[in-house]
Amino acid sequence: MGRTSTARERLLDAACGLILSRGYGMIGVAEICARADVKKGSFYHFFESKQALTVEAINAHWAAQRASWVAILRGDGPAEDRLERLFLDQASAQRAAKTEEGAVNGCLFGNLALELSTQDAIVQARLTEIFDEQIDLVHAALTDAAAQGTIPAPAATRTTARAVLAQLEGMVMFAKLANDPSVLDGLWAQTSRLLRS
Repeated sequence: MGRTSTARERLLDAACGLILSRGYGMIGVAEICARADVKKGSFYHFFESKQALTVEAINAHWAAQRASWVAILRGDGPAEDRLERLFLDQASAQRAAKTEEGAVNGCLFGNLALELSTQDAIVQARLTEIFDEQIDLVHAALTDAAAQGTIPAPAATRTTARAVLAQLEGMVMFAKLANDPSVLDGLWAQTSRLLRS
């Protein structure tokens, strides 16, 4: 029985890691292959281009993240506590990156959105779909929180959900810029106040 190749998964992992740490424009196929320990010819067996790999890396990253978002936001307990857990989870990931890699990497989706928003329509479209799904998940939690009486009913809108996500993404961006995860301290407390203003 033949050995199962892990080359495709290694390429996806390498692309995610490199894009997070250095950005899309600063890396090439050769570097991705070197990090993944995959021959360049094999790269084109799996992906027709760096763009195609990037879209698949985005999909893989969101599949893993989405499971966590759904588990937290649709889990047990008061909805506002679930939202806080999501924020704490995201901040914890940035602290772990700083500890393990020496740098706050930010959000793969936010980083790519900033870098490629006017350059790559295919990647942009996929990122828009993911952000829309995140907004929907946050909106559902806000709706639950309003029904539970912990936030004002007018705050339970999709527009507010977008603002909540923007608060999270923006503060992660500031933490990346400062290379300091402590920028995220008190993030949920700030967001909670905004929900009540």
